[in-house]
Amino acid sequence: MSGGRSVTEERVPVTINGVARELEVSGGISLLDALREQCGTLSLKDGCQPQGQCGCCLALVDGRAVTTCAIPAAKASGKEVVTLEGVSDRDRRLLADSFVAAAGLQCGFCIPGIALRAQHLVAKNPSPDRAEIAKAIDVHLCRCTGYTKIVDAIQLYAKAKRGEGDPLPLEDGGVGVSLARVQGRELALGDRPYVCDLRRDGLLAGAVRLSDHARARVVSIDATRAAALPGVHAVLTAADVPGERWYGLILKDWPGLVAIGEEARCVGDVIAAIAADDDRIARRAAELVDVEYEVLEPVTSPAAALAAGAPQVNPTHGNLLSKTEIKRGDLAAARAASAHVVSGHWSTQRIEHLYLEPESALAEPLADGKLRLYTQGQGIFDDRRQVAAFLGIAEEQLEVELVPNGGAFGGKEDMSIQAHAALLAQRLGRPVRVTLTREQSIRLHPKRHPIEMDYEVGCDADGKLTFVHARLVGDTGAYASVGAKVLERAAGHSCGPYDVPVVDVEAVAATTNNPPCGAMRGFGANQSHFAMEACMDLLAAKVGVNAWELRWRNALDVGGRFSSGQVLEKSVGLKQTLLAVKDEYEAHLAAGRAVGIACGIKNTGIGNGAVEWGKARLVVEDDNTVSLYNGYTEMGQGLLTVLTQCAVEVTGLPAKLFRPKVDSTFALGCGQTTGSRATLFGGRAVADAAAKLRAALDGGATLDELCGQVFAADVKIDDTNSPDELVDPPKTHTSFGFATQMCVLDENGRVERFVAAHDVGRAVNPALCEGQIEGSVHMGLGYALSENLSCTDGRPDTYKLREIGVLRARDMPEVAVILVEDREPEGPFGAKGVGEIGLVPTAAAVAGALERFDGIRRYTLPMKDSPAGRAVSVGRLPRNAEGGSAR
Repeated sequence: MSGGRSVTEERVPVTINGVARELEVSGGISLLDALREQCGTLSLKDGCQPQGQCGCCLALVDGRAVTTCAIPAAKASGKEVVTLEGVSDRDRRLLADSFVAAAGLQCGFCIPGIALRAQHLVAKNPSPDRAEIAKAIDVHLCRCTGYTKIVDAIQLYAKAKRGEGDPLPLEDGGVGVSLARVQGRELALGDRPYVCDLRRDGLLAGAVRLSDHARARVVSIDATRAAALPGVHAVLTAADVPGERWYGLILKDWPGLVAIGEEARCVGDVIAAIAADDDRIARRAAELVDVEYEVLEPVTSPAAALAAGAPQVNPTHGNLLSKTEIKRGDLAAARAASAHVVSGHWSTQRIEHLYLEPESALAEPLADGKLRLYTQGQGIFDDRRQVAAFLGIAEEQLEVELVPNGGAFGGKEDMSIQAHAALLAQRLGRPVRVTLTREQSIRLHPKRHPIEMDYEVGCDADGKLTFVHARLVGDTGAYASVGAKVLERAAGHSCGPYDVPVVDVEAVAATTNNPPCGAMRGFGANQSHFAMEACMDLLAAKVGVNAWELRWRNALDVGGRFSSGQVLEKSVGLKQTLLAVKDEYEAHLAAGRAVGIACGIKNTGIGNGAVEWGKARLVVEDDNTVSLYNGYTEMGQGLLTVLTQCAVEVTGLPAKLFRPKVDSTFALGCGQTTGSRATLFGGRAVADAAAKLRAALDGGATLDELCGQVFAADVKIDDTNSPDELVDPPKTHTSFGFATQMCVLDENGRVERFVAAHDVGRAVNPALCEGQIEGSVHMGLGYALSENLSCTDGRPDTYKLREIGVLRARDMPEVAVILVEDREPEGPFGAKGVGEIGLVPTAAAVAGALERFDGIRRYTLPMKDSPAGRAVSVGRLPRNAEGGSAR
């Protein structure tokens, strides 16, 4: 390897935040990279370079707001550049307090750019209205918040700048109050580092070489040209892996590096890993790795995968990854006795998570011979287990620390580049960080499953449901991930939140050469709800009642039976959510408005026979703070704030004393942060540990006297049944969230207003809870109208953010959230999860409103052809780019 650099430098003068500097601009370096690497202005983030379509890299150049990832640094010559670091101290304080007080941030990755935009806007327009703010932030993408509270925050900032009162975040409080988000101010200003912001002496940059084909046998790999590039330190392939090369959350069917002689099974497969002096050299070297392939015909549909004689996509299992069956009652008799029967075929699309922070991992050797891994993954102990096996070392030799990530939504459950960063650091004895580009992120990580669904649903003359007969087939892509569980969950939620006496459901996951599919918010429930809720609308028309009434007649209540057969015993707030929207729904009907309604149910806790844990440790430190350790991941949902509030509620200590942490100091493996379970189980564990600390304080001890003591609690949940167990009735899940959502269109068919009434058990932090639901609705509306990661021959048709179709602020309607609290006795202080259910009924509510608008029932997502779909500004691909061989 060359290990050194030989590049002719070119420098230009730039004034940066009032200081005259020279930037080195050779090699076409972007202004974003120059500012981050040479000036340390880390408030600028790289979410999509070089597209300039997410706004995370915003700076002011000669007073004009620009996305710096799309501008060569050389073009800044002689100009004045201002970043968020360069605005006045007062403005920084007001911006931070405004976003925290309004709960206008979640993962925080996009917020520094939006905050600078707010400062720039308000300087020109001291009293912007909501429409003007939405227009101003159009270049900015937020995947978490749904924009409502971002606009609130900018209005708070404008108000403060006009001298009408400073924002006042709530600094203390237990359960039931909107406590300020942990590290919220630092997030808003870009001062809290993500993995990509970490700095280490001697840090090398890593990159990966991905497969050029969705299916091809690797004949040879020649790293000669890559290794000869100045600045390259290592080019590693499968032959360099000392341990288990294959990993996976459930099945070890995913190679961290594809070996010579093996097939590459998707365009996200990794062929080689490179370490170099900087990202640009590492990525250039990756392009120089010469790979010879025997290109094979990819399997790009479940039908092709399941056909007789189909090529086996993955050598570790058949193309039929899983089949889930739920059958109870006499289907033939129920069908014969039904007064009305409706049926149809529904299709949902593949969805890209598009979290703003691309995957990044940093590994560094420690003085004691161990390795330390900084990960953004959703389960650090799963990361530790898989990476240690990959490296061929004991888990105790690998320390792992969570760096709270810039969004995940399920897409960071599986491994991405953690193992590659660790392998390079192990080989070189130096710290290495590997960060994916946006295109690589889209190619590599698992997506939401596209599912084809055939439904037949019956009811009696009064509208009481008699049976559900459904067949679902999901494309799970090249690797298992958690695809079997997604289709299991789709089957388990196939009847929606309704009491159905006879059920006959089968759900199949098929392996193809498309990008892998796995966990994403909703986890199969939103797909099956799109079909089931449509059947409810069709039945309502046949019975002669409105859509609200039919749902009311069939709504689950205590004593009702869920799709899986579980009899619900507590915390069933569905009817309360229906009542919450009833008056407005009926008023819209009376006025002749196009209004749609849909209900939803989503499990809290994985259940289905899984053993689950909540684990916590409270450690009193020598400065009288209390470190709060738990095993679940903070990814914008506010978990660390909620857990702090649980501790405050029990101990009575001020919130400022608690320091939430997630690392491997203690053995707190709880699995993935998934299934809307982190508050449910993590909160219980923190409350139990806090009770022990409270008992010590009540016994007369002071924090000084308790220094060094560890207060521990492990909560085990092992009372659920798998679908294969012959138990009647089974308990498939610990708890459920419930929702009723209502969509109202304007006279042109655009979504004008959206109401989301949700049973949350207990809102530990009402503002954060509302924010989760608003963000979910935003994601659900994109799912309904504009988002689609279509593929041709196994390759995504686009990597551009606007074409993928995530809604911008100007595309969002007014969103009203109604919190219903039907307390969950198995949750902390009555709380249960809300992270996923927010988008479960959304698409169906939109479809119902559209049918009332133009009389067309739509069976395929996204509904781009609808008036509501045509009204949004994103999701349009170039002609002939969409709709290839794989949806």
